[in-house]
Amino acid sequence: MGNWVAFMNVPNPYQGNYKLLIVIPILLVAAALFFIPRIEKGVDFRGGTLVTMQTKEWVDASELSSALTERGFSVSSVKSLPNPAGYEVEVEIERDNRLTHAEELKTEFFSKIDEASRLEADVTATNQSPEAIEKYVAARKEIDLVANGLFEIALLSQNSSSYPNTNELKKTIGLIYGKILDDSSEKLASALSELVAYESAQFNEVSASLSEKFLEKATGVVVYSTIFVSIVVFLIFRTFIPSLAVLIGAAADVLIALGAMGLFGIPLTLASFAALLMLVGFSLDTDVLLTMRVIKRKEGTARGRAYDAMKTGMTMSMALLLSFICLFILASVTHINTYYEISAVAIAGLLGDVVATWLLNAVIVLAYVERGGHTGETDRPFLSSIFSG
Repeated sequence: MGNWVAFMNVPNPYQGNYKLLIVIPILLVAAALFFIPRIEKGVDFRGGTLVTMQTKEWVDASELSSALTERGFSVSSVKSLPNPAGYEVEVEIERDNRLTHAEELKTEFFSKIDEASRLEADVTATNQSPEAIEKYVAARKEIDLVANGLFEIALLSQNSSSYPNTNELKKTIGLIYGKILDDSSEKLASALSELVAYESAQFNEVSASLSEKFLEKATGVVVYSTIFVSIVVFLIFRTFIPSLAVLIGAAADVLIALGAMGLFGIPLTLASFAALLMLVGFSLDTDVLLTMRVIKRKEGTARGRAYDAMKTGMTMSMALLLSFICLFILASVTHINTYYEISAVAIAGLLGDVVATWLLNAVIVLAYVERGGHTGETDRPFLSSIFSG
């Protein structure tokens, strides 16, 4: 690609009153904070059913959504998109209260059944003291109450107390919960077959507990990665302001990408979350490149070194940006959601990284150096040899 910045004769933006550059990223971050609450969770993080159908004819998304709603389904979204084989129809159904309650009861039942089985075995085998019997009876009443709730949801006129032992009840509850899920899937499949003449259909269901686990793990990844990144950045520079500038630049990049997700309606899914994590790594790369060039090197002026770092960093960014633009074009043609979400978030984040690194992080680092911060080879930062060059 060559030194494209020099080819375009872009002047050094850090000459003159460069501190005014910080206004642009501040405004972008403020706008991003306005749009971030509009981000919707995808099926991965919210739970529900995603149905992908292949059809020969175009399907009116609004009509299909209305028809499904009339049949009692909570429709999140319906998309009808052309592809080389015809049309791809995506229907996203929210997990209804009935299924959510059934899952809660199933989880509660299986969390209590082992203890009830132990107490039952204890009473049956050796210990028939009044205290042991009382504990078993209380435990059995608890699981009977939960099991009867599942029987009611499954529209079965059964009573848990009719089962002679907990092992029989445990097997039955597993089958009943499976029946509830199957009935729900069959109801949806039947409705869709009446409304859409599809050639093939794929059902992807994510339970509420699994979506909560996804969200919990994703939150943990963000928290722990932030802690470890903060530690490593501080070990590299051993001074507060440059370390803080690197972290601020990375945070601003992610915020801008999140704001774009809210603005353009990109849902938070496992794919878009993975793209956000990738942006953190790339943003740190350019931020560290800039900070090391300005603080560690001695040749020329700090503003000149920042400009040289910008030329290198922008070349890296543009190369990566072009690759994701190609992926975005491919996603637009094939209508593969995973490709679209990753490429759209990456494009927004890479553009945000240009602003966050060269108009925010650079201003902070240059102001630090020009006010007498440490530069050059003296007081070498820890691990600086790894990042030299």
